[in-house]
Amino acid sequence: MQYLLMIYQNEVDYAKMEAEPGQTMSPEYQAFTQSIISSGNYKGGDRLQPTTTATTVRVRDGKILTTDGPFAETREQLGGYYLIEAKNLDEAIGIAARIPSARVGSIEVRPIWQYNH
Repeated sequence: MQYLLMIYQNEVDYAKMEAEPGQTMSPEYQAFTQSIISSGNYKGGDRLQPTTTATTVRVRDGKILTTDGPFAETREQLGGYYLIEAKNLDEAIGIAARIPSARVGSIEVRPIWQYNH
């Protein structure tokens, strides 16, 4: 079964941490990503640009409406994701718990609704 692991963290705090010498999580992310590629769990994933680059789209009465940024104001922002293959939710949770940002933010684990094409 496939799961989407959505990485939420306060992007202002993360940027401050990444700016501090020796505080970057990049090597940990590289090691984590390599480990799930090697195990066969990895299907895809990427880091997202900051929410200041986001555009929210809605269609109302046939008109396209756009607003800058995300719709909801929250303490944590979606900063990246992994699409994984796991045999069950317990395995997906175990993989999510190894994501470096789980120590300072949160990881939402959601099963993918796979359509039969």
